[in-house]
Amino acid sequence: MMLSMLGFVLNDLLVKSLDGALPTAQIMWIRGVFLSVLILLIAWQQGLLPRWREAINKRITLRAFFEGGATLAFLTALVQLPFANIAAILQALPLAVTVGAALVLREPVGWRRWVAILIGWCGVLIIIRPGMSGFQTASLLVLVSVVFAAARDLITRGIPSRLPSLLVSGFSAVFIGGLGMLLTLVSDEWQPVNLTQIITLAAASGFLFFGYQFVVMSMRTGEIGYVVPYRYTGLLWAILFGYLFFGEVPDAYTIAGSLIVVFTGLYTLYRELKLSREQPLKPT
Repeated sequence: MMLSMLGFVLNDLLVKSLDGALPTAQIMWIRGVFLSVLILLIAWQQGLLPRWREAINKRITLRAFFEGGATLAFLTALVQLPFANIAAILQALPLAVTVGAALVLREPVGWRRWVAILIGWCGVLIIIRPGMSGFQTASLLVLVSVVFAAARDLITRGIPSRLPSLLVSGFSAVFIGGLGMLLTLVSDEWQPVNLTQIITLAAASGFLFFGYQFVVMSMRTGEIGYVVPYRYTGLLWAILFGYLFFGEVPDAYTIAGSLIVVFTGLYTLYRELKLSREQPLKPT
């Protein structure tokens, strides 16, 4: 899980290093092409391509739509915000998933978890500081990305386990690349791309794939209660790389809000695991 978070942060780091030289849609297009080719080659090597029709249905298409929305909002905000601020807001994703599961899937959520969720969102407000001098509207785009990502994760729960994750990722990669191409053609914002930028996006797609595969491996082979807390190491990677490559130092608001979000997320996970272990076993 720690390696997975490192892969995701390195992908973000490389995209941010372009410093807005390429439009967001164009980045989605180029990176999507590299990622699609990489996934398709590995799927071919594993003999999964004959099963590609299984990855085309309403649920997986809807999942790809939400992932595309999350990617578009996130990449748009990435150039405008400090690295640590973005990573800190993203740590609210587990809280958003819990809220979505309660409201949409009607999963029971006790008062303790609701209190933790409310405190966690207060931590997010401390990070983005609406109405204060440090507020940036791009922070709202990161929140939009969190909402879309939460919807994606909720939809993922209903995907049959027999369907290989590689095919699901491949469909999403092709969809996002196609979405980037469509937005680029509609907006007519194509910019000339040099060799350095192509290499940067190719490396970013490699690290993105790296992150996807390791997160699947960790979730399938490790106990959830032990593995999931290591997601928060992504915040540590982001703070480290933000300082080393961009000279960014998180302010007191970002640090305080991050601690609140992380601790409430961990408490929510603890309560979910505790309650699941107290459920009586169903007869088989």
